[in-house]
Amino acid sequence: MAEDQQNSILKEGFLVKRGHVVHNWKARWFVLMPDKLLYYKYDGGKRDCQRGKIMLTDCEISCPFMEYDNRPLVFKLRTKSSAEYFLEACSREERDQWAADIGAVVEKLRPADSPISQSTTTGPRSLQLHNVSLNQVVDSMHDVHSGIKLTSHNEQGSSYSNCFSGSAVVDWLVFSQLALTRVEAVTLASAVLEEGFLRPVGLRSVEAQRSHGLSEQFLDDSTALYSFSENIKKRGSVKAETSLSAMELSGKVVKRGYLLKQGHKRKNWKVRLFVLRSEPGYLHYYDPSKDDISPVGGFSLRGCLVSALDDNGVPSGVKGKVQGNLLKIITQSDTHYYIQAPSRQEKMDWIEAIRGQLNK
Repeated sequence: MAEDQQNSILKEGFLVKRGHVVHNWKARWFVLMPDKLLYYKYDGGKRDCQRGKIMLTDCEISCPFMEYDNRPLVFKLRTKSSAEYFLEACSREERDQWAADIGAVVEKLRPADSPISQSTTTGPRSLQLHNVSLNQVVDSMHDVHSGIKLTSHNEQGSSYSNCFSGSAVVDWLVFSQLALTRVEAVTLASAVLEEGFLRPVGLRSVEAQRSHGLSEQFLDDSTALYSFSENIKKRGSVKAETSLSAMELSGKVVKRGYLLKQGHKRKNWKVRLFVLRSEPGYLHYYDPSKDDISPVGGFSLRGCLVSALDDNGVPSGVKGKVQGNLLKIITQSDTHYYIQAPSRQEKMDWIEAIRGQLNK
C-alpha cells in the first residue's frame, strides 16, 4: 500500500463478506479510507493484493441487518450504483462501530446543501409508547417468516432452546423500524416484558426483572435470555439440560475477535473467530464462513501457557508466509496453537486477556 494511502487509513480490520456471485461468506481484511472501503484477501498468513473497493459517496447503511439466519452481526452497504454489500463483524460493538465510522465518512462526502444531510440534523423522534400497539409488536416478533429467530443458548451449564437474547430483540426492533435507536428499543421491549408477552429465561434476565426498576428490567445483552410467554407460544418449549459442551460454552464472554490460526495437520493459516470465556475459562474458535454457534475447536485454559513469539524471522513450529504479531498457546495436554493477530496491540490485548483467565 502506497505511503500516502497508508497515512489516509481511518480504520482497518477483519470483516466477513458475502460473495456477489456465489453467496458464500469469506473473511476479508477491510481498510476504511476517506472516500472508499477497500478489501483484501489473506493468502495463508499474509495479506494479499487488493480484491475490491466500495465507493462511499451517497452510500446507504443498514445496521443492524437481520435477514440472515444465524448471522445477527451483519450490516449492509448499498452504493450509489445500487450494488449491495453484506458485511459481518465479530461482535455487536464492532458491528456498530464499523457502521458508525463508515457513516461518518458518508456524511463528510455529502454536500452541505443535501436534503438528506439537513434532515439528519433534526435528530430522531422520541418513542411515544401510547401510540404503539404492543399486541402488534408481539405479533410481528412472533411472525414465522419475518419475526425474531428462536435459537438455542447456553448459560451456566444449562442449555435453553427456543429463546433469544436481549440484544437480539433490540437488534430486531431497530431493524424492523419499530424503534429508531437501541434506547427506544429497550423501552419498548421493557413494556412488552411488563405486559407479560415475554418471560425471562436463565439467571441474568430473571435477576434483572426481580431487582431492577421498570426501565432497567429488560437487558440489551447477548447473555440475557428471553422467551415468548406460554399463552402466545405456538411452537416448542424452553428446556434445560446439562452437558459437557454446554458447560464449556456457559462462561461469560470476555473477548471476541478475528485471528489467524495455523492448522495442526496441514499447517495452513485460516481466519477464525475466537471467543474467550471465563468461569469456566475456555478459548473456542469458529469458522466465520459458517456461524458462531458450533465451534470447530477449543480448549480449557486450565494449565495453559501463553506467550508472544519473536517477529524476527519465522519461529520454530510456524510454517508459511506470516506478517508477524504471533502468539503461542500450549495446553495442559501439550497441544501447541500458533495464532497471528492483525496488529501488535491486538496480540498484546489477547495475551493479557488470556493470562487474566489463567490466574483465576
